[in-house]
Amino acid sequence: MDYIIFIGLVAGALTTISILPQIIRTLKLRETRDLSLLWCVALFTGVSLWLVYGILIWDVPIIIANFICSILTFTVLYLKIKFG
Repeated sequence: MDYIIFIGLVAGALTTISILPQIIRTLKLRETRDLSLLWCVALFTGVSLWLVYGILIWDVPIIIANFICSILTFTVLYLKIKFG
């Protein structure tokens, strides 16, 4: 595997899974008071735009990481609206 693609996949994996602790905490406590709605919307919008960008230039690490991250950030946004 090309080392540049490998670096992209590792970076994408690390940044993508970084939101998991927040999802787990929110589901466990059913509390989103400490989360900013603006942050949730901005993060989801940014990640979604990265996904579109990755598709347009056909960059697999960007597509994979931001597809998964968009699902996770949408989950946080949904939980913020549901429990907020």
